[in-house]
Amino acid sequence: MKFICQQSELNEALNNVSRAVPQKSPITALTGIKVSLNRTVLELTGYDLELGIQTKIDVQSEDIGDFIIEARLFCEIVRKMPSEEISVETDDNLTVTIKGDKAEYKILAVPADEYPSIPNYDSGDSFTVSQALLKNMINQTIFAVAVTENKPILTGELFDISDYCFNLVAIDGYRLAVRTEKIDTDDRYHFVVKAKALSEVSKLLKDEDESAVTVHVSKKHITFEISGYMVISRLLEGEFHNYKGSIPTNHSTEIILNTKDLISSLERCMLLINDKNKAPVKCIFNNGQVKISCSTAMGKLSDEFDIDLTGPMVEIGFNCRYLLDALKAAESDKVRLLLNGGLSPMKILPMEGDAYTFLVLPVRLKTE
Repeated sequence: MKFICQQSELNEALNNVSRAVPQKSPITALTGIKVSLNRTVLELTGYDLELGIQTKIDVQSEDIGDFIIEARLFCEIVRKMPSEEISVETDDNLTVTIKGDKAEYKILAVPADEYPSIPNYDSGDSFTVSQALLKNMINQTIFAVAVTENKPILTGELFDISDYCFNLVAIDGYRLAVRTEKIDTDDRYHFVVKAKALSEVSKLLKDEDESAVTVHVSKKHITFEISGYMVISRLLEGEFHNYKGSIPTNHSTEIILNTKDLISSLERCMLLINDKNKAPVKCIFNNGQVKISCSTAMGKLSDEFDIDLTGPMVEIGFNCRYLLDALKAAESDKVRLLLNGGLSPMKILPMEGDAYTFLVLPVRLKTE
């Protein structure tokens, strides 16, 4: 079989598909990319048994065939080809010849029948959401996903959809992020997608593209259709945390502040904090100001800036990184901080509405 294609198109497709290819696998075939040719359509597949990415590009050919080729090497060869048009040809011994201008590679492939099948989705159970919106929802919540496997269900995000409302939820036990939007479906969905899959989905989504992503849901898998790409992921099994019951419904102190002011102050604190030098950041909200301090073996910092405060003063401590991640995800000039004393979680909201809700648990401060 032989096909001719544009180097830039093949290079882009390989870069995206290869992100689902594991570096090591007990199934040798999975460390490669499956290449399937059906005349003028070339299908490329990467799969690690948990996550699969698949796409198709147009090529010049009249042939039909398939093979598996080592992913890293094939990607690098195509990326460094000197011509815009390249040809790929296989012989009966599965030797693959890749030509571009005067450059010519010959590498070995393996039979495609060694490649595991990617699960099919049920097209009848699906909903749509705009690319820009889904990308924003993922990016504003993924920071709160658990990174350890202590509770595997928390290594993913909950898609909670009902009554035309879409909640995307992440929890790691120390913080919570909920992103809420209206959606054009009255169907109910409640499933958890692994953060790794959502990270890859986000990379394929366009920031300013209002075209729709179609999401297909089956009992064990989810498939995202994105601009010619298919991202297939196994769903996480288990009972997700009751996030609605964790969000405080009342508060005694409300603070309105400039997000950049607090981010900048926390970033100054981070200069004194590392794995060997850990310490909470102390925040005192009082008299129209917030006083921030941090002390580690590396040194001490004190800082302050003006805020709008309603209610009693609060002295509270936080993990600096956890609070910083939430503020950066807010993506707004000002935020509202709702507190109920120094031992309850901080609730972070936009100035208007509830497009996002972030919770950060406090750290108990040592008595000085």
